[in-house]
Amino acid sequence: MTPHQPLIDVQDLGRSFDVRRKVEGRRRRSRESVVAVHDLTFSVDAGEMVGYIGPNGAGKSTTIKMLTGILVPTEGGVRVAGLDPSRDRVELARRIGVVFGQRSTLWWDLPLRDSYDLLQKMYRIEPARYRQNLARFVELLDLGDQLDTPVRQLSLGQRMRGDITAALLHDPEVLYLDEPTIGLDVVSKGRLREFLRALNAERGTTLLLTTHDLQDIEALCDRVIVIDHGTSVYDGSLAGLHAQGGSTRTLVVDLVDEAPPVEVPGATVRRVEGPRQWLSFPADASAAPIVAAVAAAYDVADLSIQEPDIEDVIRELYSRGA
Repeated sequence: MTPHQPLIDVQDLGRSFDVRRKVEGRRRRSRESVVAVHDLTFSVDAGEMVGYIGPNGAGKSTTIKMLTGILVPTEGGVRVAGLDPSRDRVELARRIGVVFGQRSTLWWDLPLRDSYDLLQKMYRIEPARYRQNLARFVELLDLGDQLDTPVRQLSLGQRMRGDITAALLHDPEVLYLDEPTIGLDVVSKGRLREFLRALNAERGTTLLLTTHDLQDIEALCDRVIVIDHGTSVYDGSLAGLHAQGGSTRTLVVDLVDEAPPVEVPGATVRRVEGPRQWLSFPADASAAPIVAAVAAAYDVADLSIQEPDIEDVIRELYSRGA
């Protein structure tokens, strides 16, 4: 039996940079080695949608650049689709797509359509497949009215959708998204998330997403890798992340009349305001038995559940690491 090979395989990966710093009282700058990533190990299977998150300076973008071959690791190794990114950059480029939220891969003064035609030639995409992909992505991302508009005249949201289309025209196996929703409004974010879910469902495209907008992670990813100071501090499910951070869900109960604090197994009343009460329970526990117990014992006007804030969970992980 052939052993399982992940699509992305990172083993003991590290990257450091030499930085020259000015030293008071000296004419020459001193050289200092700054570690951006160290001892980083993880793997991603084909078709997974993985959130790769961490604070500024944690090493997220450096990792993406090593996965794409832009940077060469100083230690450890990485394979993507069986290739060494730094040695096989040209071949790998045909199998990956990359979107950096703060940089565009499009030609600034050309209309979108011309940029896409250039990419078709660069990637040598078969014409019929190119037309099919372009039509599909333009429809899903609502770009039809912008195809003849120069990139410099597009809004940030339109340009971002244009960049994502450009990254997908050649049918990559892996899509790296680095801050893809930065600066987008709520409507544009929602449209982009729906598109990425459809892309993964229909084509099995593997997604590695780095973002500071944790709602992107919750909407798209079943698995999360949290990186801090260049190494992984958590790798698992969103539910497991909440459990590890000790997060809780909240059942908001509106009773018909004011009453003493509700008493039901598995939940604790945290706050009471008139007929409204807030009950907390572990994030990895089911709300169903608690809701049933409350409804059976009290006259309830309304119920709602507040999900835990993933930012608080990650902040707790960082504080433990510190």
